[in-house]
Amino acid sequence: MQPLIDNARTFGQRPEEFARLAEGQSPDVLFITCSDSRVVPALITGARPGQLFELRTAGNIVPPYCPGRPTAEAATVEYAVEVLGVTDIVVCGHSHCGAIGALVRGDDLDAVPAVRDWLAHAADEPASADATDPACAEAVQHHVLAQLLRLRSYPCVEQRLASGRLRLRGWYYEVHTGAVREHRAGTDAFEAL
Repeated sequence: MQPLIDNARTFGQRPEEFARLAEGQSPDVLFITCSDSRVVPALITGARPGQLFELRTAGNIVPPYCPGRPTAEAATVEYAVEVLGVTDIVVCGHSHCGAIGALVRGDDLDAVPAVRDWLAHAADEPASADATDPACAEAVQHHVLAQLLRLRSYPCVEQRLASGRLRLRGWYYEVHTGAVREHRAGTDAFEAL
């Protein structure tokens, strides 16, 4: 913790670098990814403060849209699309994902009931997923596509997609190599950016 505290102490000593951020934000991208500490959106994309609007959840799960029952995730998506006017939404899954791995392996999550109940929002994993693969690549990629499909059910997303003012992108990040792949509809595969 001490190195983090030391950096935080000196971080604000460059006010000229941050003054423009007080004027507001206008990111082009909503980046939805896992809470995993190894996944750092700004590091992966090279984004500077103000360039990405982030939504981080365990397992990069986008819960189903439920009118009249708002969630923090739905509010974040709606704000990004309607207020900030983002033009792209990226759902980025990652290798070695503990959440998706637990689902693939069928782990007993009774000791962590909030985690268990949250993961119930995840997509069904493919029967062919290899439970012995620590990267869980196939299952994570399937999960990313399911979250993109779920995003389409959000009214604000559906409207912006229909008008051509929004694009959805599915990414897969390999924590062990740093490689990023994007789903290509033409080949139905995750390929290098």
